[in-house]
Amino acid sequence: MSEAFEIGVLGAGGWGTALAVLLSNAGKSVALWARDADKAARLRDIAENPRLPGVRLPANLTIATEIPAAKILLLAVPMQYARAALSALPAQDTPLVLCCKGLEAGSLLLPPELAASLHPEMPVAMLTGPNFAHEIAAGLPAASVLAAEDAALRATLTHGLRTDTLRLYGSADMIGAALGGAAKNVIAIAAGVVMGAGLGENARAALITRGIVEIARLAAALGGRAETVSGLSGMGDLLLTCTGAASRNFSLGFELGKGLSLSSILSNRISVTEGVSTAPALLARAKVAAVEMPITQVVTELLASKMTVSETVKSLMSRALKDE
Repeated sequence: MSEAFEIGVLGAGGWGTALAVLLSNAGKSVALWARDADKAARLRDIAENPRLPGVRLPANLTIATEIPAAKILLLAVPMQYARAALSALPAQDTPLVLCCKGLEAGSLLLPPELAASLHPEMPVAMLTGPNFAHEIAAGLPAASVLAAEDAALRATLTHGLRTDTLRLYGSADMIGAALGGAAKNVIAIAAGVVMGAGLGENARAALITRGIVEIARLAAALGGRAETVSGLSGMGDLLLTCTGAASRNFSLGFELGKGLSLSSILSNRISVTEGVSTAPALLARAKVAAVEMPITQVVTELLASKMTVSETVKSLMSRALKDE
């Protein structure tokens, strides 16, 4: 396989496009892969992705309909489509950077676990952190975690993916980083419910803080490090997603808190709200690990219409008293 590009981005949604724009504007040779040929043609024709209105695609960005040969591959598809995208990859030793957040429904696997099961021959890393796609594409300052067990791989990828506006911090804890990126979407739905129901900033701050605690417990149980969850890939991402107006998960929770049904909210959306599928998978994974995650549990029950908003609040507030 010839190495025609420095970087290949797999997935032409908002996040994949934002990364491709950022890296192209940094002077790197980048190919953005769109599985749908019609979508690829539209991107070429209008030089803009409807998921990122107002962001022009750089002239040096290649839109590809076949998986590009590249020195580094970035997987930036919604988690429930990751298996299909990974299965389309030929066996190779190209470094693969996972930029998706969540757990796969059914298997309950995190991104690095899924990648390892399908492509054990590929060096794998995680890129995750408090990043909104539209700000990344606009070149606004941001920071992310580049997690990989191998120190040499971390160094190579950090050098290959850093830009003047995206600062990368290394971590050896892929499981902790992946879990923080997945679970924060569930906590953000709960934070949105709190604000939509008019319960106030005190309640949201308490929920975010307790959310970090339950994510850290599960991270440790799965072989990650609890302290990873206190960094950019956990606390940083959680703060952004629970407070940022552009957060799809927070806004979904907000509308639930206002009394709208989940089906009506989702019917008006064109982009994926990852927390909806992540919540039941996260809860199932926690039960297997014998880890208690009360916020995740009530969010799962609320999304399944097994609990009302008022019952959700009552459930959290009536839990047994204990030391922090």
